Amino acid sequence: MSLVTYELDDHIATITLNRPEARNAINGALRRELNAAWERFRDEEDAWVAIYTANGEVFCAGGDLKDGEGSVGTFAGTFWEKPTINSFESGMELFKPTIAAVNGPCVGYGLTGILFCDFVIASTNATFSFPEVRLGMPTIVGAIRLPQRVRWADAMELLLTGKPISAERAKEIGLVWRLVEPDALLTEARAWAKTLTEAAPLAQRATKEVAWRSADMGWIEAVRFGETMRKVVAATDDVTEGLRAWREKREPRWRGS
Repeated sequence: MSLVTYELDDHIATITLNRPEARNAINGALRRELNAAWERFRDEEDAWVAIYTANGEVFCAGGDLKDGEGSVGTFAGTFWEKPTINSFESGMELFKPTIAAVNGPCVGYGLTGILFCDFVIASTNATFSFPEVRLGMPTIVGAIRLPQRVRWADAMELLLTGKPISAERAKEIGLVWRLVEPDALLTEARAWAKTLTEAAPLAQRATKEVAWRSADMGWIEAVRFGETMRKVVAATDDVTEGLRAWREKREPRWRGS
């Protein structure tokens, strides 16, 4: 049985944690399959948007502490000695749109993962926590990423107490983008993914990359980089199609080329 499933339909890839009997805790095998799924999405030309979700009543219980390969900063020491920098949650360069669809508890590693998604849609029964400090361990990647998503004190509430917050509180602080009833979660995520596929995929990726990289640039460097990206995309077939569709007053037929 696959611990992570990957389904591609109409340019939308759905990546699903599939270890519900263990509350989708991340062990070594699941971690490798999850990394492979994100790499496949990154490299697959026909995949334009990803939905990241999970089977069962728990989105992710965090790293599997019974498995030394499961979590970043595990007690076994594996990731203290060799930190990961190439997985999705730890900074893989991926500029395609990503959506997290979260149901139930989203803990530790699971929360770190959704912080790298552009949109977090959560069910009303979702909760979010970084419990590491209550186990005597620091949170690392989450501590780097979370203050970039929410206000400082709200980030510290999660990071320094280790206590869970509700889906309503997560929306209040800006961690969650949309809140829906549990039975509407995937429907909402798929509808939004479909909306995203209506835009030109290469233009989306260039826009997201400019937004991401320019955050660490000065103004002049950011504008120069952005204009370079504009010229790169301007040479694609999709730009020709977009302008033709506008003139002909019809919907464009994107090819991603």
